[in-house]
Amino acid sequence: MPPAQRALVGAAASRPCTIVVCRGCCCGDGGKHPGFDHEWQLARLRGAASASGGGFAVRTTDCLGPCDQANVIVVQPSAAGRRAGGRAAWVGFAMDDDCTEEILAWAAAGGPGLAVPPPTLELQFIDPPRGARARGRRQGAVRK
Repeated sequence: MPPAQRALVGAAASRPCTIVVCRGCCCGDGGKHPGFDHEWQLARLRGAASASGGGFAVRTTDCLGPCDQANVIVVQPSAAGRRAGGRAAWVGFAMDDDCTEEILAWAAAGGPGLAVPPPTLELQFIDPPRGARARGRRQGAVRK
């Protein structure tokens, strides 16, 4: 049975779009990236997720791998987005207010598989490191 037709059970059936924020060795490091308020970014993302009423979620993780492209954020599709063909989108150099707002707008609109990412955000899509479970970049767009 194709993955899109498999029945999802439990929490996976209703999983929202999830923004995964790297806070490992390089991402979120004020010493490596001075002049950017890493705490503000995380607070902004979490505040918007809370205000979304479950529309999307935010979590942090340890090092995602592509440290030379820090800050890295992964936008994972919701269960519905995955059924529609959406795949995780890796965003590199996610350190400015515009990028943060574009990620939030995309997640609020449904995220990968359900909404088209902003074109300027797509310019920041990066390939996941080898061995990552993501399927690659540019697959987060809506399938027609």
